[in-house]
Amino acid sequence: MNSLHVRFDELNNDAGLRSSWHPKPMDGLWALLLTGGAAVLLLLFSKSFGYWQYLILGCWYVALLISGLYWRPLQIMTYVVLAFSMVAVWLYSIGQTPDNNWLMRYVLQGDAAAMWMSGFLLLATIGYEIYLFTCKSSVAAASTALTWLGVVMGFTALGVRWRETYIGHPSWGHIPVGNLWEVMLLFCASTSLFYLFYESRYKAKALGAFVMPLVGVAALFFLWITFAQHMDKIEPLIPALQSFWMKLHVPMMFIAYANFTIASLVGFAYILDGVSQKRGGGLALILPGKPVMDDIMYSAITFGFLLFTISTILGAAWAAQAWGGFWSWDPKETWSLIVWLNYAGYLHARTVKGWRGTNMAWWSFLSLWVVSFCFLGVNLFLSGLHSYGKL
Repeated sequence: MNSLHVRFDELNNDAGLRSSWHPKPMDGLWALLLTGGAAVLLLLFSKSFGYWQYLILGCWYVALLISGLYWRPLQIMTYVVLAFSMVAVWLYSIGQTPDNNWLMRYVLQGDAAAMWMSGFLLLATIGYEIYLFTCKSSVAAASTALTWLGVVMGFTALGVRWRETYIGHPSWGHIPVGNLWEVMLLFCASTSLFYLFYESRYKAKALGAFVMPLVGVAALFFLWITFAQHMDKIEPLIPALQSFWMKLHVPMMFIAYANFTIASLVGFAYILDGVSQKRGGGLALILPGKPVMDDIMYSAITFGFLLFTISTILGAAWAAQAWGGFWSWDPKETWSLIVWLNYAGYLHARTVKGWRGTNMAWWSFLSLWVVSFCFLGVNLFLSGLHSYGKL
């Protein structure tokens, strides 16, 4: 495991984004394996594919190819996740289960991998807080490595969970975004992954002390709904969720939430940086600087807004299929519109009006509460067509 820590940290620092991109042998392998994987999927499932399935496969292929070439640590992470997931799927295929195989019970089962994810992310959160006060590079490197391990185990849990939804109940099989447990797993893993991207891109390890605590809270909430609410149980989807559109709408929405969350917490760091400078504190010395934090906020919100917009349009198409209309002013739809208008206003103010500085940081930070209520509050506390996750 120590070697895995070192490898991930080396990738994060030495093979991350660069001002000038140069191809490497690993890039050719990445393109070859992605192309081979897409070809295998076409050979196995093309007879059942419709127009949208081809479009999705093409979009995923292009997105993963470009992302892996642009940020090489994603390549290594993908290989490790696929290796872990394929071992778990193979063990299931030969009759091994968590009851008779210790590796399945304690590591590779969907639930077990999710618990490892939670533990690694909580440790990473503590590590980043220690780094904020000690400024020790070894602590920062260990925190980054723990975050990588949490991301690997989180996406492994999602991959294995997908297979597990078919075991025993083939008709229950679904992409693992069908209940609160599954989407919280996706949120923790994807937020941590995108944080690692921004950390690598901007060399801003100190921001982990602001972003990862919320991921840690999400991990604790995830543990609570696992052990107190038993939401990890695999159950059949309700009819409205038994749709092709769920494979598009929900993952894109939660990747957007992940980027909005990061932007909000970077905004909080920006605000505290200004306070520290006025009072002569040391916080400003370890944070990456206001122009960098402003750029991170803008980049995360821009990417999140793009995915949120596409996801909302796809959600409208899904609503038309499931409920007979593109828009019904359901509480979730209404709050999604509020979130969209909020970030549209932010982008307009920044790109057209040229707004920068503390006011925009406050806008980004306070947007967290709007996003959080749209993400969780509507589902848990308001009745409506989207109220699938009440506690």
